[in-house]
Amino acid sequence: MKSFKSVQRWMFAGALAGAMAMVAHCGIGVAHAQSKPKKDKYLIYLSLSYSGNAWQSEAANVVKALAKTPPYDKLVEIREVISGTDVQAQISAYESMIAANADGVISFPVSPTALNRVVKRGCEKGTLFFMYDATVTEPCAYNVSYITAGFGENTAQQLVNMLHGKGNIFVIRGVPGNSVDKRHVDGAMSVFKKYPDIHVIADYSGYWDDRTEQQETAKALAAHPDVDGIWSEAGEDGAIKALLASGRKLIPVTGENSNGFRLALANPEMRAKGLQGVSSGSPPATAAFAFKLMMEVLQGKRKLDTHNIEYPLPWVPGDQVKVCTGDKPENGCNAFPAGKVPDSFVTEVFNPHLLPELSLRSALNGEPTPGQTIQPLPIDAIVAAPDQPGINCQKCTQRADAYRLTKVSVTAK
Repeated sequence: MKSFKSVQRWMFAGALAGAMAMVAHCGIGVAHAQSKPKKDKYLIYLSLSYSGNAWQSEAANVVKALAKTPPYDKLVEIREVISGTDVQAQISAYESMIAANADGVISFPVSPTALNRVVKRGCEKGTLFFMYDATVTEPCAYNVSYITAGFGENTAQQLVNMLHGKGNIFVIRGVPGNSVDKRHVDGAMSVFKKYPDIHVIADYSGYWDDRTEQQETAKALAAHPDVDGIWSEAGEDGAIKALLASGRKLIPVTGENSNGFRLALANPEMRAKGLQGVSSGSPPATAAFAFKLMMEVLQGKRKLDTHNIEYPLPWVPGDQVKVCTGDKPENGCNAFPAGKVPDSFVTEVFNPHLLPELSLRSALNGEPTPGQTIQPLPIDAIVAAPDQPGINCQKCTQRADAYRLTKVSVTAK
């Protein structure tokens, strides 16, 4: 709306040509992104920064599976690039994609701000940028993410409630400098600071990887055996394994969506030993959702009125874990039997409403589901995400209730 009002003022002043030039330059990419001619074949890049964990593998697999599903199998040439956690490497990767005249880039960005300049250049040259899960603040990019939905604050309050407002805790972060990690920790700390009897005695990065988190948690347990609870980002199954290996009594843990974590939460023996918690957090499904959205825009089937799109926050307390019997989450099930998938498998990779084309075959191997064709996204697929300075916007104001609780009530005093 701001860009449109600016154009009106310029028109009123008799400077229509200048206004249109301004819109072409900084009108958040609409002229380039949503008015491109239809093509018989689209060149799409799948750009990962951090890789090597189950989450990133699944996110990439479901995009590749959709690209092989009719009719996308005839419409899309997809190329995967893994640049690692170095910002300059991802900038260089983006530059190469733009030079190759990419129609679109589906990407997990390593930084919310450092990539802005190259993304803007890409938009000006006609390349669509759709970020999944992590975000950038360049206005021409599209961010498809759940991070503004409140993982940090809701899981933190759940942990405080389970500890009755008192105890020593570990805070286990993800990849430092990433928008996802920043938003999670900001939300969690907004809750923890309200409780003077909650003490963060260890604060470290698990890099969203089960093995790394297990190693780092084992070190933290050796140094701080008096811990009462753990707040964790992705990789939480590693924290559970470290607790079990220590031989100590189990404690409340909040984490994300690994299959092993959900099975542990539902395990009566572990619950009897003190384990309780909630499974929430990052869905790899955002990558597939972003890809379908981008293809609908490229094909002229959808016009997006917002560049920041919010994916719903998963929320599965331990007593609501239900094990699936088939290869899809049906009849309310939300975990798979032990042995069917690795413990690190991220369960929130499916969405029957938005992504009916996907199956375990898609998530594990990047292969299409036999007999499936691409289904149009429903009309109600788009939910605008709130502005979050430094996360999904630049010159914007954070709402006063940015860290409001949406999944849990306050019970701790």
